[in-house]
Amino acid sequence: MVTSHDVAKLAGVSQPTVSRALRDDSRLSAATKQRVREAAAALGYSPNAIGRALSVGRSTSIGLVLTDLNNQFYPYVIAPMHAELEKLGYQLVLITESSESGPVADHVAANGLCGVILATTTVDSVLPVRLSDRAVPFVYFNRVAQSVAADAVTVDPVPGVREMVRALAEQGHERIGAIFGPRNTSTGEERETAVRDLLQEQDLTLVSRNVLHGPFDFQTGHAGARELLDRPKPPTVIVCGNDVVALGVLNAAAELGTRVPDELSVVGFDDLPSSAWALIQLSTVAYDLDEMSRAAARLIVERVEGRGKEHRKAVFPTHYVPRATLGPAPR
Repeated sequence: MVTSHDVAKLAGVSQPTVSRALRDDSRLSAATKQRVREAAAALGYSPNAIGRALSVGRSTSIGLVLTDLNNQFYPYVIAPMHAELEKLGYQLVLITESSESGPVADHVAANGLCGVILATTTVDSVLPVRLSDRAVPFVYFNRVAQSVAADAVTVDPVPGVREMVRALAEQGHERIGAIFGPRNTSTGEERETAVRDLLQEQDLTLVSRNVLHGPFDFQTGHAGARELLDRPKPPTVIVCGNDVVALGVLNAAAELGTRVPDELSVVGFDDLPSSAWALIQLSTVAYDLDEMSRAAARLIVERVEGRGKEHRKAVFPTHYVPRATLGPAPR
């Protein structure tokens, strides 16, 4: 069996250099990485996770903590995150729990994961504390908790929401409804605050009876739309906490025979690839979800390998994408 030592001998480098070259380590020159790759290809060498773990003396498995694999948001996160980690010489392991309790931290320790990406953290979560107590490196993805400082990859909703709110005002919408995310999530709080503040800049307000909250899922949008559209004077537009919620709203509107955007406009947040489908054409607030997922992978690897001391925060900007679900307010 060909080993990394064979590749090192052929390329004229050390065995650790082979490992770093095949992880595309930025500290190596392009010429060295190319020489190692050519040697590996000539010998038919392909590193595996077990071999990498043995060679570096630790696990190369990174956990991604999720609560709901059925949510349409996560497949668009998992794929680029997995690809980036694989390029860096690591493998992604999914951890699904109904709540972020002690067993999750125990699961991480029991399975020897070298780091964790937290994608479903609530503001009052105890999981970051338990991971910190166990000295397990972790990175916040999308959501953060205030209990423990850590590396984080997040989104700034303000620029995109400002453009979206301006579009609502230009289309003459005054009866505005909203289905926001959970109040115990940083994303739910930040998006709601941005919408409320920027509506005020346009002299528009959200009345309490037209504001609902719930998980960032299809059912929240579906049930919420049915409730809002049953009002004596229903909203002419529903602002959704994310695209998955917006999909629920669109389906409820179709079931009720409410025409979008002639009778009801709908806007989302995230710009999932499915939102651009011809059958959907959802107007939404967008950011680079693919690159955001890859950035989280790079951050956790840097933390695992001890290449960073200060906590880093990557904040991705947003912009509004106008499509077919936002139209003029009905008269």
